[in-house]
Amino acid sequence: MNIAILSTIVTGYLFGSFQTSYLLIRFLKKEDIRDHGFGNAGASNTVSSFGWRLGALVAVIDVLKPILSFVILNKIFYTDFVADKNFYILLNGLFVILGHNYPFYMGFKGGKGTASLIGVLLTVSPIYGTIGLLLFSLSSILTNFIVLGTLSLVIYFVGLTIFLDMSMPSVLISILIAAQSIYLHIPNFKRIFDNTETTITSRLKKP
Repeated sequence: MNIAILSTIVTGYLFGSFQTSYLLIRFLKKEDIRDHGFGNAGASNTVSSFGWRLGALVAVIDVLKPILSFVILNKIFYTDFVADKNFYILLNGLFVILGHNYPFYMGFKGGKGTASLIGVLLTVSPIYGTIGLLLFSLSSILTNFIVLGTLSLVIYFVGLTIFLDMSMPSVLISILIAAQSIYLHIPNFKRIFDNTETTITSRLKKP
């Protein structure tokens, strides 16, 4: 394993392990975000449990994690000179999301990585990333369920790697990110069928 790959894995995971919702709620509310809502640590559950203002702050920071980590990797480890830059963007993004979802100091029980995936897309391309954000937002608003916006986002993500003719390792990473996102959201899909999933309109009513 070369130094660029190793540094990308380690840096990505450490940035992802900055679990924004958990640390913010611990600091501001002296509580564990995982004791609220549906038990995960992420922007969506923060909105449900503590209101949209804190949730929006968590989302912005989580979006920035893959962006900032890749900027640092470019500066220190010169990954901007490697032959397949998109591979390193996606590899970094994968481990940011894994760090977010499975932080070592939280018993590997974190969030679901949707906001950080948006950050990965913005790192690949601000234009395509903005399209992904708009697709996620519109799908969520039209269906009234964030999880369905996430589903449209991961499908778009995988399709984009194919459309941009990225390398096979990059496409496989995108499929892995999408698969683990869908897997973590299985309880949400079940709650939609059971008519117990929290809607966006009910989330926004939080003070």
